[in-house]
Amino acid sequence: MEQARYNQLKMGERGAIISIIAYIFLSALKLIIGTMANSAALKADGLNNATDIVASIAVLIGLKVSQKPPDKDHPYGHWKAETVASMVASFIMMAVGIQVLVEAIVSLFQEKHESPDLISAWTGIFCSIVMYLVYRYNMKLGRKINSQAVMAAAKDNLSDAWVSIGTVIAIIGSQFHLPWLDPVTAVVVGLLICKTGWDIFRKASHELTDGYDEDQLSIYRKSILDIRGVKGIKDIRARKYGSNSVVDVVILVNPTLVIGAAHDISERVEQILINEHGVFEVHVHVEPN
Repeated sequence: MEQARYNQLKMGERGAIISIIAYIFLSALKLIIGTMANSAALKADGLNNATDIVASIAVLIGLKVSQKPPDKDHPYGHWKAETVASMVASFIMMAVGIQVLVEAIVSLFQEKHESPDLISAWTGIFCSIVMYLVYRYNMKLGRKINSQAVMAAAKDNLSDAWVSIGTVIAIIGSQFHLPWLDPVTAVVVGLLICKTGWDIFRKASHELTDGYDEDQLSIYRKSILDIRGVKGIKDIRARKYGSNSVVDVVILVNPTLVIGAAHDISERVEQILINEHGVFEVHVHVEPN
């Protein structure tokens, strides 16, 4: 099981590398064309992709560090390195988002607004298509290796594709004597960058403080109670190590059971959670009831 998870992390690196290459190319293209075509929205979109480069690099580093086996200082392994890297990336994203907001708001209140050249719209269309293709690849890879990190990166790819579409709409709208629509869209893009950074920070901090999805715990509880021999659950807790879930559960069994029978029940609990719910590690404690 453990070696299989390490192999999955290794495969996940492909998605991060492809995202990095795509973001480097697209951010450079948007920033260059946005500057030449005088499009605040396209430049803001380019800065958005620049933050995505940092986020993807952080994911890649996290995936690599997470593959290190347990050692004296990390007896449980290095799985949480991926989560720490995500938090670092969230800080960078929010900082860039604030910068985009400030520049866009200043541009919005300028008296003169010039409509950007239509080449910026064609650039946005091209970039949205590229990002959609990257999204499809990463989502397929994420589902194949069951990696929440890669699937989350794929969702970020899709949101970037939609941001580019929004940028195109703003640029085209500015051609119809609505030049203010371009800096307004830049403000929206800045807000989206900040929101994405905040969402990543909130999720990472929740997992690093041992927070866990209560709905998922309820699913685990139901599966355990359906196991023959389990009379009840005294306590159940779970935490995340990167993309891996570790569950601690105290089950109640018939007090007349011999040790071997009680052990068999605890093993069935482990097998159900690992095989049916993808839990990485299960600790079962048995108490008489």
